[in-house]
Amino acid sequence: MAQRLAGKEVVTDLAHDLRGRVETCIRAGVHPTLAIVRLGERPDDMSYERTATRRAEGLGVAIKPYVLDEFVPQAALLATIQSINYDRTVHGCLLFRPLPTFIDERAICDALDARKDVDGISLRSLASVFTDATQGYPPCTAEACVVMLDHYHIPIAGKHVVVVGRSLVIGKPVAMMLLHRNASVTICHSKTENLEAMCRSADIVICATGRARAFDRAYFRPGQTVLDVGINFDTQGHLCGDVDYEDVEPVVGAITPVPGGIGSVTTSVTMEHTVHAAERAIAAAAKDSSSRH
Repeated sequence: MAQRLAGKEVVTDLAHDLRGRVETCIRAGVHPTLAIVRLGERPDDMSYERTATRRAEGLGVAIKPYVLDEFVPQAALLATIQSINYDRTVHGCLLFRPLPTFIDERAICDALDARKDVDGISLRSLASVFTDATQGYPPCTAEACVVMLDHYHIPIAGKHVVVVGRSLVIGKPVAMMLLHRNASVTICHSKTENLEAMCRSADIVICATGRARAFDRAYFRPGQTVLDVGINFDTQGHLCGDVDYEDVEPVVGAITPVPGGIGSVTTSVTMEHTVHAAERAIAAAAKDSSSRH
C-alpha cells in the first residue's frame, strides 16, 4: 500500500507558520490582503473563491473581492487591475481564468504588478521562475508540488522527475523549479512516444494533463512518488485526478489523492505568497523611511 500524501497535513503545517507571520505584519501596521478578481458567476470560480476566503479567514488574511460582469469590457478590467496595482492596502491579486475570449488575457495578466502577482500569471513572474530571479512568484499549483515533496521529506536533488504536461500554469514552471533543486527533469506531453516507459523510468512522476483517470498502473512501477495535479470530473460527475488512483495506489510508493492532495495545498501557497508580499512591503517602507533620514 502506497503512502498517501494528503494535503491536510501540509496545510496544517503551513497555517501554523502563517498565522504568526500575519500577526507580525499586523503589529507593524500592515494587514496582509488578497484581492480576488472574478468575472461572472462560474460555479468553479465561486467555489474556489469560497475556499480561498475560508482559508484566508482562518489565517487572518483579509480578502478584497472584485466581482465584475462576465461581459465586462477589457478596458474596465484593465482599470480594475491598475487600481489594485496602486492600492497600497492590497498585497496580492488572484485573477480567475480563463477570461472571456473577447479579452486579451495575456495583456491583462501582464498588466498586474509582479510584486502583487501571487499566482505567477505575468510574463515577468514566469521569467523569474526560469531565471531563478525573485521579482514575482511562481504559479501556486507548481509550487504546491514542491511544498508537498518537501513536507513529506521526499528527496528531489539527483532524482529523475517526469512531468507530464507542458502548460505555463504547471508543467513548465514546476519543471524549472525542480531543476533549480538539482533534479533531472524530463517534460512529456500528449505527443511523447513511449510515454508509459518514460513514466516508469522516473523516481517522481507529476501528472498535469487535465485528462480524467488517463494514467493507470501501466505507467508506473513500485517505489515511485506520484503527484496528481489533475482536477477533472468523470462521466458520472465525480471529482477525480489524471491518475486512476484505485488502480495505481497499490503499485507505487507514494501518491497524492484527488480531492485532498495538491489542490488543498495550492490555496495555502496563495496565502503564503500574499503574506510574503506584505512582508516585502513592510521591508520596502522601512528602507525608504531610513533613506530619508
